[in-house]
This record gives sequence, C-alpha cells and structure tokens, in this order.
Amino acid sequence: MILAGDVGGTKVYLALYDFVDGKLKYTREERYPAKNYTGLEEIVKEFLSADKVTAACFGVPGPVRDGRLRLTNLPWTLDSRELSANLGIQHVFLINDLEANGYGIAELAPDQIYTLSEGDPGQIGNRALVAAGTGLGECFLAWNGHHHLPFPSEGGHSDYAPRNEDEIDLLRFLKQKYNGRISFERVVSGMGLTNIYEFLREVRGLDEPNWLASRIASEDPNAVITEVALAAKSEICEKALDMFVSAYGAEAGNLALKILSVGGLYVGGGIAPRILEKLKDGLFMKAFTDKGRLSQLLVNMPVRIILESRAALMGAAAYAEARAAEISGISARAASVKI
Repeated sequence: MILAGDVGGTKVYLALYDFVDGKLKYTREERYPAKNYTGLEEIVKEFLSADKVTAACFGVPGPVRDGRLRLTNLPWTLDSRELSANLGIQHVFLINDLEANGYGIAELAPDQIYTLSEGDPGQIGNRALVAAGTGLGECFLAWNGHHHLPFPSEGGHSDYAPRNEDEIDLLRFLKQKYNGRISFERVVSGMGLTNIYEFLREVRGLDEPNWLASRIASEDPNAVITEVALAAKSEICEKALDMFVSAYGAEAGNLALKILSVGGLYVGGGIAPRILEKLKDGLFMKAFTDKGRLSQLLVNMPVRIILESRAALMGAAAYAEARAAEISGISARAASVKI
C-alpha cells in the first residue's frame, strides 16, 4: 500500500493507493484542517490507524532541500528521515507539490483531461504545467527521449508583468496595497481574483450592489465573484474574471516560452475546473498566444486542462512507488501486472 499526501497551507489531503494491472487503484482519502494539528506526523498517524504502507510521498508547497522543508504558511518543519523513523514507513519522500502534479499527468485517464486547444498534437518535447489555486504553482516536464521528467519551479513568484492600461493601474494599486514588489501570484491565484475585484471597485469605480457587497463580506469572496461572474449577474464580477483569465493565459504563455513546451501546456490547480466554461470562451487562449513574433509557436502548442482533483495525490503515489522500487529492487506496480 502506498501513502500519498498533498500538504497545503490550510488543508492536508491524504490518500491510500495500491496497484492493479500496473495502474494506480484509489482506496480511500481524507482531508484535514492543518491548523488543528501540531504537525504532519500527527495527521498521518490518525489517518493510517491500522493500515500498513511500504512507501509514502508528500507533495509540499515550496522548495525541498535534502529531504527537508520549512513551510511558510504553517509553523511546521518537515524532514523525510524523521517522518520515516517516527511513522515506521521505510521509504518517505518529500517533493514540491507541482512536481507531484507533474508526475500525476502520466497517470490520468483521457476523461480526466479537457483539451482546450489541439495545437499540433504530433509535436514531441518538453511540457509545462501551471496551476492557480491558493497560490500559483509552476513546473516543467523535460522530455528525455523516453518520458517526461517533472522539475519543480517557483516561477509563480516572478515579477508581475502588466500588458495594458488596466493591468498597469492594477500593478500600481497592488504595489500600494502590499507596499512593494508584486509577483504574478498576487494576480493569478485565489487572492489574485479578489485583488482584481478590489481594484475594479476602488480604482475603476465599478458598481458593487448592496446584495453583492453583503455576500462578499460574509462568504468566500473568490467563490462569490466566480459564481456571480459565470451567471452574468454583475459587471464588476464579470470584468474581474475576464482580467483574471487573461492574466492567467498570459503567464501560461510566458512559461511555455521559457520552457519551449512544444509537447503541450497543462493547466492544473483547483480554479481551472471551476471556471472551465470561461476558459473555453477564447480569452485565455488569446492571451496565451499573444506573443508577437513567436505567436505561431504558441498556437501550435496543445493546451489541456486537468479536471482530476486527485492529480497531485496520484503523482505522489506514483513517485513513492518508483523511488522505493529503485532503492529496494521491488516494484509494487510491476508485481501487479498479470502475465
């Protein structure tokens, strides 16, 4: 049995996987509010109970160095060696959360992916992965001639690059709000959608009806803005989502250029599936391909949306099994294949 984890700033997702005929088989999953626990070890012990696992991998937000990471949004320091010893799991690995998503792509079935743009599907080469959720994650998958190897990145924290007057004024607004430098994550993420909404309300003077202001104050602002925009019930919400999707497409195109992802760009994270209908209207792809003399290069790149919410867990499970097999010489995936 393989334990997979997706550790976020507010929640920890854990799942158990096995292998049947060489494919991952999901067993069970639980979500835990991180603030209610002293650390990951406590959560894992509660989740496993009597279950025995041979290997575990946790996707974590941030750069992992020598199997160790200090989380920025939680007072936790994770160490793979300590977790292995204290949990009694022989093989424990920590990898970047977008790296885990990258490994998950190979495990996805066709119905777990939506093709936003076919591009040239015959192209073979590097792939890119961008994922907006609580933050903005980025990853590149290098093609080695046989398969794609995911490499982590902190590109979501690179400098925000405005492209028009609205975005230039948005940058000024955010520089004042945050008193300094602005990264793409301040615009393309959950917080980013709210930031854009506030800019339109406070700088552009778009009307915020009383019923909307009440909902924004009492509910999750991002959920409200998205719901109202998709239902076309408020100009300010529609404009906010338009600006968000356009900025998302632009940064996806930036990543694709830097990696030269002729093998395709994948859009992951929690936001994309919720706004899939909006992503289909052409605004995302217009910004993605608007790269001047290199626009045709982007037009030829396939763009796919990951619909499966467990992609990171699947990738973590696949990574745990593969690395444990390298170390032990015993592959659970290979052993599950019937001859």
